[in-house]
Amino acid sequence: MVKIKILSTSDIHGYIYPTKYLSTADQQPLGFLKAATIIDDIQRNSLPDEVVVTIENGDWIQGSPFATYLAKHPAEPSEYLTQLTTTLHYDAGVLGNHEFNYGLDYLRMAESDRDYPLLGANINGGETQGIIDAPYTILERQEIRIAILGLTTAYVPTWETADHLTGLTFDSAVTAAKKWVPRLRQQADVVVVAYHGGFEADPASGVATERATGENEGYQLLTAVPGIDALITGHQHRQLADVYQGIPTTQPGEKGVAVGLIELTLDKDKRVINRDARLLSTAAAQPAKWLASLTDTTEARVQQWLDQPIGQLTGASLTVTDPMAARLQGHPYLQLVNDVEMAVGQTDVAVTSLFNDEVRGLGQQPTVRQLLNSYGYPNTLVVERLSGQNIRLALERCASFFDRQADGTVTVNPAFMQPKQQLYNYDLYSGLDYTFDLRQPVGQRVVRLNYHGMPVQPDQLLEVAVNQYRGNGGGEYPMFNASKIVREINIDLPELIMAYLEAHPVIEGHQPTNFKVLV
Repeated sequence: MVKIKILSTSDIHGYIYPTKYLSTADQQPLGFLKAATIIDDIQRNSLPDEVVVTIENGDWIQGSPFATYLAKHPAEPSEYLTQLTTTLHYDAGVLGNHEFNYGLDYLRMAESDRDYPLLGANINGGETQGIIDAPYTILERQEIRIAILGLTTAYVPTWETADHLTGLTFDSAVTAAKKWVPRLRQQADVVVVAYHGGFEADPASGVATERATGENEGYQLLTAVPGIDALITGHQHRQLADVYQGIPTTQPGEKGVAVGLIELTLDKDKRVINRDARLLSTAAAQPAKWLASLTDTTEARVQQWLDQPIGQLTGASLTVTDPMAARLQGHPYLQLVNDVEMAVGQTDVAVTSLFNDEVRGLGQQPTVRQLLNSYGYPNTLVVERLSGQNIRLALERCASFFDRQADGTVTVNPAFMQPKQQLYNYDLYSGLDYTFDLRQPVGQRVVRLNYHGMPVQPDQLLEVAVNQYRGNGGGEYPMFNASKIVREINIDLPELIMAYLEAHPVIEGHQPTNFKVLV
């Protein structure tokens, strides 16, 4: 008998060190270096009858302040991150949607220094050179042939700017798997699918958990594609590990909080006779110092860069202390972001979001660290021309974020919390006066919507500044889409905010008063 151990990381988002960069001394139970210790231990201590396979499942080169620093400082080797996975002897990689955030040239450069293939069976087009090596790879270990098929969420073009995807097309992951898995069954003893995507339905029961848009197709991979022996997933940042529909499946969270482990036992005829899936928490692991030596010098520069001051703020505090209150009442920090969007986009209506409950906003003398911890996405800015009816529909989607309890307290609608937390899909608007009445049914909660003191008419057209994720319809906002874009500012919003703070040495924070929530 032979036991195959399939290790996977996913959605590391550039969090190499055990920190969220809240301060220079911040320590957190996460990070690739902790995951590396677990992976290295399993690799080095494998038994003669064991085969260890290691897969990086995407969203690797973007997200953390460390990753942002590499992307924004051309003098720094952007391939540092891939050197880490190469040194740790990964066998294959898959691209996540965030790999495309800085464009194809940066992606090619960042992924250039590796000795394992990047797999993408559902990414096609003339520009795949240097980005995708093959649809699949086949490893031969101890006379066992192990096929790994790589897939990426087909929803990438919905979020990403078109110039970051020039010449590329993204097919359904399920369609690609139906094409390739039968072929791989003829060539290999074991077929592993590594999919940077999640589940559109509960993987055990099949009950739908979200609208079927093609963003997540994991349940269909489990049930509609015969011949898969192991399924690695990601993208949703969930922590899942079990045998679903007879297929061992993992999803190891985000930022290196866990390593996915799938174990397959094969008999002498190379048939799978036992299967298991679990997550290995990295919380108690020590960071791999031998690996950190590749990046320690750059990490020190990152910490210095993060503490650079970028302006001065007076008036109402821009520090977020109560995220729920900020969503219900607005907040000076969110108003500042909208002010920047309106100034740069040349509009008087703007939209932004408090991405998660860890956002703390800015202090009186803000730093790069505070800004990136509050707005960590490299979203660019677009201006769209929307009808009053579409704006109302978008606001109804926002109003559905809240649940009013019988005692009048307000909580977050579970649809925005399960199966994946989506706090970033609630927006606050500036330039419009509006009221939500949570006593009304979902879909009928926008009871006031005015622009310049007059009710917004359904056919009235307004220009709205918004980040490109929402502008492309991300977060189930189909009323936004690329066809409505009238202007694009292809500079990341953190850079735009930084430039605004530098251009206005002293900014007075103010509490927005343009909307109310009735409970």
